[in-house]
Amino acid sequence: MEKKTPLYDCHVAYGGTIVPFAGYLLPVQYPAGIIAEHTAVRTAAGLFDVSHMGEVVFSGKDALNNLNYILTNDFTSLADGRVRYSVMCNEEGGCVDDLIVYRLDEETYWVVVNAANREKDVAWMKAHTFGDVSVRDISDDVAQLAIQGPRAGEIMRRLVPESSLPGRYYSFLKDVMIGGMKCLISQTGYTGEEGYEIYLSNEDAPRMWNLLLETGKDDGLIPCGLGARDTLRLEAAMPLYGHEMDDNISPLETGLHFGVKMGKDDFVGRKALVERGEPEIKRIGLRITGRGIAREHQDVYAGGKRIGQTTSGTHAPFLKYPIAMALVDMDAAEIGSQVEIDVRGRRVAAEVVALPFYKRN
Repeated sequence: MEKKTPLYDCHVAYGGTIVPFAGYLLPVQYPAGIIAEHTAVRTAAGLFDVSHMGEVVFSGKDALNNLNYILTNDFTSLADGRVRYSVMCNEEGGCVDDLIVYRLDEETYWVVVNAANREKDVAWMKAHTFGDVSVRDISDDVAQLAIQGPRAGEIMRRLVPESSLPGRYYSFLKDVMIGGMKCLISQTGYTGEEGYEIYLSNEDAPRMWNLLLETGKDDGLIPCGLGARDTLRLEAAMPLYGHEMDDNISPLETGLHFGVKMGKDDFVGRKALVERGEPEIKRIGLRITGRGIAREHQDVYAGGKRIGQTTSGTHAPFLKYPIAMALVDMDAAEIGSQVEIDVRGRRVAAEVVALPFYKRN
C-alpha cells in the first residue's frame, strides 16, 4: 500500500492529480497542467513536494572513510555546509544509485537518495560499513520541499534575510528559521534552474507549503507535480536512475565521470571499472527532427545499423521540440550526426546535439 507524504492533503486541496510513484501517492500535475508548470519554473517559480526522497545519516569517527569507500566521489575535501554529488556502485561497476551528500560537520553527513531505491540503498550501505560509524534512515521523519525558478531567490528573501540563504550552488545552511519553523536550506535542485530545497519536520511541512505559495503568488509561483519535474530534468539532461543508469550501466558509460574519482585508493566497484576499460557506449542528446516523439527503450540507428537505445524522451515544453537521451556505441554518433529512432515500428529522423539541451543564463 502506498504511503502519503505530509503534504498529501495539500495536493488534494490544490486539485492535484494523484498517482502512485515510488511507493507514495503524489501529484503528477495540478489543474494548470504540466506545460504551464514547466513554463512557470523556467520563467518564474514552481514548488515541488519531494518528501518521498530518502535521507540517510552517516555519523561517527569513521563516517568519512565509509563514504569514501561506499561512494565513487571523494569527500575528503568537502567542507561543512557543502554538498557533493556521487554514484554508489556495485562490485561489477554498475550503479546502485546516484545521490548527494551534505556535510553537517566532521563526523556527520546527510545522504539523500532516490525514493524508489531507499530501502535497497540503506541495506547496501549497512552491508558495506566498517569501524566507528552509524547509518540511520531518517526518511520518515523529514519532509522536503523544492522551490525552483528564476524568482525563487526573490520569494525566499521575503521570508528570510539574505544571510539565511546559502550563497552558492551546492551549499546549505542548517537551523534556519522560517515563520517559526526550523529548516535546513540547500541551494540544489533537479530542474536546471536556480532554487532551493528545504528540509523540515513533517509537522511543519503543510504550513511551509502554504506560506511559500502565498508569499510567491504575485511572482507566479505555482505548485508543480511529477510530470513537470521529469520534463524539466530531461531538458537539463539530468540523469534518472532506471533510465540513464542502472545496476548494469556504469557511471563512466553514462557520462558521470565528474562524480567518479578513480584516483582514490579504493571504492566499491573501482576494480570492475578498471577491468571494464574505456567505455564502449556513451550518453548522447537527440533532437527529433522528424514527426514523432521518442520515449525510453526505443532503438537508435545510424546508416541502417542499430547503435543503441533511448533512455528518456519527451516533447520539451520550453524548447518546443521533442528531445531524447540515448546510450549508443562510443564511436557511432558525433554531434551533428543524423540518426533515426524506431518509434513504434516507424523510423523517425533525429540529430545528435550537445548536452544539456537547456542551460539557464
